Amino acid sequence: MQVSSLNEVKIYSLSAGRSLPEWLSDRKKRALQKKDVDIRRRIELIQDFEMPTVSTKIKVSRDGQYIMAVGTYKPRIRCFDAYQLSQKFERCLDSEVVTFEILSDDYSKIVFLQCGRFVEFHSQHGHYYKTRIPKFGRDFSYHYPSCDLYFVGASSEVYRLNLEQGRFLNSLQTDASESNVCDINPVHFLFAMGTAEGKVECWDPRTRNRVGLLDCALSSVTADTEIEGLPSISALKFDGALNMAVGTSTGQVLLYDLRSSNPLIVKDHHYGLPIKSVQFQRQLDLIISADSRIIKMWNKDTGKIFTSMEPENDINDVCLYPNSGMLMTANEAPKMNIYYIPVLGPAPKWCSFLDSLTEELEENPESTVYDDYKFVTRKDLENLGLAHLIGSSLLRAYMHGFFMDIRLYHKAKMMANPFAYEEYRREKIRQKIEETRAQRVQLKKLPKVNKELALKLIEEEEEQQVARKRKQKNLPSLLKDDRFKVMFENPDFQVDEQSEEFRLLNPLVSKISEKRKRKLKMLEELEAQEQEEEEEPEGKASDAESSESSDDEKDWVEEVRKQRKLLRQEEKVKRQERLKEDQQTLLKPQFFEIKEGEEFRSFKDSAKKQKLMKKTLGDRLKLEEKLGTLNVSDTTVGSKQATFKLKKSEQQRKQQEAEKRHRQERKTLRRPASHLKSKRGRGRPFH
Repeated sequence: MQVSSLNEVKIYSLSAGRSLPEWLSDRKKRALQKKDVDIRRRIELIQDFEMPTVSTKIKVSRDGQYIMAVGTYKPRIRCFDAYQLSQKFERCLDSEVVTFEILSDDYSKIVFLQCGRFVEFHSQHGHYYKTRIPKFGRDFSYHYPSCDLYFVGASSEVYRLNLEQGRFLNSLQTDASESNVCDINPVHFLFAMGTAEGKVECWDPRTRNRVGLLDCALSSVTADTEIEGLPSISALKFDGALNMAVGTSTGQVLLYDLRSSNPLIVKDHHYGLPIKSVQFQRQLDLIISADSRIIKMWNKDTGKIFTSMEPENDINDVCLYPNSGMLMTANEAPKMNIYYIPVLGPAPKWCSFLDSLTEELEENPESTVYDDYKFVTRKDLENLGLAHLIGSSLLRAYMHGFFMDIRLYHKAKMMANPFAYEEYRREKIRQKIEETRAQRVQLKKLPKVNKELALKLIEEEEEQQVARKRKQKNLPSLLKDDRFKVMFENPDFQVDEQSEEFRLLNPLVSKISEKRKRKLKMLEELEAQEQEEEEEPEGKASDAESSESSDDEKDWVEEVRKQRKLLRQEEKVKRQERLKEDQQTLLKPQFFEIKEGEEFRSFKDSAKKQKLMKKTLGDRLKLEEKLGTLNVSDTTVGSKQATFKLKKSEQQRKQQEAEKRHRQERKTLRRPASHLKSKRGRGRPFH
């Protein structure tokens, strides 16, 4: 929701922001609302309050519940139910609508004047009847006492159509060649029409005679106005019984009292565009006049500007919601604008939440930032030589100064100050000096516990600043993290650099730790000295660091060997100490009991089993094949078949050996008998 302010009058644009297409699914609409802030913050007061291309006319029914608008393309009318905040219905028409009128309190009776000389009547269910008038019409009005429709257009006649009898009546013959607009006074029903010659003719519907003639073209010409042609009447509106406002095609608005032929006040829009609409706001005695570019609100007694609005698109029609501060416009764009001005009146009852919403915005005002404008005071304008622009469109008055285009400001400053380059050069030199000062050794407040670790973290953060800028990631610092705060406060968390674990994890840290110790010592000295003597230790520290950095590559291998040698010596000393302790202790023999049914084997069997278990499955299968416990063969299907022989336990082996010995003994016992039989067979038979 956009908020603009002119003359301390706040105007809330309720239709500002991008609209979402109708064909988008609800899921995609929600995704767009999450991504785009403008879509998320927009207020859609009435759902789909728009036309496909252009909206031409907009009106509100007398009961205030229905808002009707016509537009293109295709020609159509859309009716919106304000109480439901959504569209009621939509009807397409055969030709474009010039203007329309709501005859009933709701949407049940509507009359359309179309560009093809057609007059179309709609009832609650839809199209009811269509007829034609002799000449092209431009406007019409409804006379309630007699149920007559008065049509004006490209003719000198005013056509009358009686809706009670259903026929045309005798037309009114005027002196004008053409007529543009007409209106009927709501109090005494005087009929007035504006002509192309810049005159207003007033007729009495009862006697069908002309009762008055006003020459508005002559009255609209003042000393300040420049007239290129004859002004015609483009807008006409009655207010009460005696007041009438007339708009001309040259951009002037004239306010008349019907008892006088001279206008009470003449207001010029200064754009030279035809006045499209004139409305009266009775609560504040304002007149709301609009051309295709701007909507102006001004006091009808003094002519002083109250406020104004300039929409992005050209305006076709303006409608003021009755007894409220809401204003609606039909534009040369799909979206129809809705404005809420709390000063004009409260919000309508169907959107009463706007009052509380605007009150909250006024309680918490947001500062407005103008990126393309420069705020200057009157003194700045005098220094730049632009004081003559005060009052022109190049300067916009605001508070105690003015807003001007930033490009104009830069050009004027270059012309007014030719030595700006010297100032720019001095500023750059000053910035370079500040950068060099920032590179000096700065005093760092280190914690009491783990000072070397804190210094290491600070150095790592400084080294990774460039990488973090490239990746655009803000990584948290351990020194600033509350979860690790105790590590730099509690002495129990002090890192022991002489411990074996630390030296094994950091075997090459000695050289770097020596540098940090020197740096810590240097920082302690700098804290003790005064700030004036900071430069000398900085130079010494930088020289020492540069000389050490040049020797780092040479001493790298020696440092590695030295650390390894120290670790070996410490391990050797520890081994000797352990041997001495073992010698001092007395070793006692230990006995183990073997379970029943088991035999003691050598320790080599267990070692063989461990080696066998470490081998892969393929190696073990090959070993089993060699031993004969495994047989692998190919089948007819193409797969492989593996046959295993289970290993026998000790008892099974003993039983098999006993059975084998038993079979051997039986064989030896049977051998003599069989030997005798064989000998008998070879001898002669008995007789």
